[in-house]
Amino acid sequence: TVCALKETLSKCFLLGSLFEIFADWNVFHVISGGIAGGIEICITFPTEYVKTQLQLDEKANPPKYRGISDCVKQTVNSHGVRGLYRGLSSLLYGSIPKAAVRFGVFEFLSNKMRDETGKLDSKRGFLCGLGAGVAEAVVVVCPMETVKVKFIHDQTSANPKYRGFFHGVREIVRTEGLKGTYQGLTATVLKQGSNQAIRFYVMTSLRNWYKGDNPDKAINPLITGTFGAFAGAASVFGNTPLDVIKTRMQGLEAHKYKSTLDCAVKIMKHEGPKAFYKGTVPRLGRVCMDVAIVFIIYEEVVKVLNVVWKTD
Repeated sequence: TVCALKETLSKCFLLGSLFEIFADWNVFHVISGGIAGGIEICITFPTEYVKTQLQLDEKANPPKYRGISDCVKQTVNSHGVRGLYRGLSSLLYGSIPKAAVRFGVFEFLSNKMRDETGKLDSKRGFLCGLGAGVAEAVVVVCPMETVKVKFIHDQTSANPKYRGFFHGVREIVRTEGLKGTYQGLTATVLKQGSNQAIRFYVMTSLRNWYKGDNPDKAINPLITGTFGAFAGAASVFGNTPLDVIKTRMQGLEAHKYKSTLDCAVKIMKHEGPKAFYKGTVPRLGRVCMDVAIVFIIYEEVVKVLNVVWKTD
């Protein structure tokens, strides 16, 4: 009886500890990151739509669009302004868990890797960002992005078959199984891992440079946004080829590729090296705004929540 009581108390203590961690870590960053992610997506999604369309527009077809403006023009003429927001729902539904995993894992890892003075250097920031990117890719981003890409690609067909987010997910799972929402997982892990590694590396480096020897020095939102834009631009130039491969692996014609490597080889063979940078300009505009807005809103929400919700 005593042993059983000890075991029960031990389990209660463990559950209590886990609940405390969840309350002070996950929920805190779900709220902060979710608000930031939701606002950012609504502002920048049209550029994500155009980027995805250009990446899916293969030369061999031949290309349907002559460029960014032509893509926007054709979409608006055919489907109205709302056509630029096709696939938005899939990102909105995934924004909160995506932000929770990204910022939650980063905060968790960074708290473990800070030095005795509480400082996180750029190299450790890179590793923490890598861990956050891989985690969000596996848990949220891959299924969310697969559905988004299929929605956008579906619109280019003569008879679109997806009537909405839940109908689309149901049809994908019905015809392809759960694995149908995990197309291009390897490419997504590579993309998200490198994305967040680069972004948090740049953000950590710039923050450390700005604060100098004063770790308590405040950073105003304008400077945070500027740092975020630089981080976003660096990630675009660093991993757009992986983003192109990921998009192709998640499109409706993904069956043409045997693997991530096969996809890369076929793009190089049939379309040349420039194809790996399709959609760079719209992606650059979106990502710079994306990262700047997310970091600004996230840190401002954290400041507000820290007033009413004390955490470590």
